[in-house]
Amino acid sequence: MVRKFFVGGNWKMNGNKKSLSELACSINKAKINPDTEVVFGAPAVYIDCIRQTLDCKYGVAAQNCYKVATGAFTGEISPAMIKDCGATWVILGHSERRHVFGESDELIGQKVAHALSEGLGVIACVGEKLDEREAGTTDKVVFAQTKFIADNVKDWAKVVLAYEPVWAIGTGKTATPQQAQEVHEKLRKWLKDNVSEAVASSVRIIYGGSVTGATCKELAGMCDVDGFLVGGASLKPEFVDIINAKQ
Repeated sequence: MVRKFFVGGNWKMNGNKKSLSELACSINKAKINPDTEVVFGAPAVYIDCIRQTLDCKYGVAAQNCYKVATGAFTGEISPAMIKDCGATWVILGHSERRHVFGESDELIGQKVAHALSEGLGVIACVGEKLDEREAGTTDKVVFAQTKFIADNVKDWAKVVLAYEPVWAIGTGKTATPQQAQEVHEKLRKWLKDNVSEAVASSVRIIYGGSVTGATCKELAGMCDVDGFLVGGASLKPEFVDIINAKQ
């Protein structure tokens, strides 16, 4: 099965209305491979603005959401609110949500279930910390995180799985193409063994962790790397090169 290459730009807590609108306009003018699906994760307060500025062929994502539709949850946003602002995706389980804000595997699974039930596409993130990789527990950690996600998915057509080794996020360190391929291949086998062969062959598994214009092409050449989730570089001109990494 041919899986459509997928590149997400996670702007995190960066930019303002002016700078991000200018960035969106520059993307609109850029020559982008039409065979690549592109989604931008905007700060929540700018989702509506970016959706109105960005060409409709590109998707917009929220960077997080809560597990229920409404209620007394100060500071949270719901999938319904995200959709009301024109976005169609949400990033869930990012390592910063897990390790800075203390979100549990269980909570992330609940968020995935609710977001999918409301019709959002989900970019679901998994990944190990440096001490876990050095201890040889990468597989155990990543598979456990993936199980909490998989247990809450009924329709995998709206899910993209993002492998992001925590030790490579914002550090300038990138997993080698071979390291990325190894984990992606194991994740696909886990999906085959625990979900279905059809899901394993169709779901897109993307890589995140200090992806740059210099590293993207070799990473994109790995057979189980179906795209990228990009942080800092998604705010720079080189992001166009990353989007176009797949030849």
